[in-house]
Amino acid sequence: MGTGVDDAAEFRAFFEAHYAELARLARLLTGEADAADDLASDALMALWHRWDRVREADHPVAYARGVVANLARTRIRSAVRERRRIALFWAPRGTGDGGAADGPDVSAVVDVQGALRRLPFRKRACVVLRHAFDLSERDTALVLGISVGTVKSQTSRGVTELQRLLGPETAARAQVAAAGQRAGGRR
Repeated sequence: MGTGVDDAAEFRAFFEAHYAELARLARLLTGEADAADDLASDALMALWHRWDRVREADHPVAYARGVVANLARTRIRSAVRERRRIALFWAPRGTGDGGAADGPDVSAVVDVQGALRRLPFRKRACVVLRHAFDLSERDTALVLGISVGTVKSQTSRGVTELQRLLGPETAARAQVAAAGQRAGGRR
């Protein structure tokens, strides 16, 4: 574990450079804004405990993204199990699914977030890393610990499923919003 003054300064610089990006990744993977900071903090705490290994890695940021992706996967699985337990508990008394429908004035960003939540984790992770974070196929494969071919197929299938879920009009609005976000919101 890194404990020297140089280690602390180096880790602090890494933290300051990448915390916001890791929190954004966590939010996009989980769809939960309030969980994003916790997951990014947990990931960085895990990185600090292994800082000597992390800093020697070929791609420390990819390593960090992988930790966030694994923590997000664990959180999602836990939430799914909890929802199943609740559904089993209330099933005999419940009369409906209890879900609220979104109104027709929902923005493209909210629509995309909802559609992303419906994708299986690996497809969602590939789409988010490739399109929201603009990572290459190789870098996405490094983050997720899968092959480049799997990244290609999962990204393609994920985008196709998103287009199906969103419909043509919302998908077009989402592409415009994503392009504006990648450009830093400037025109």
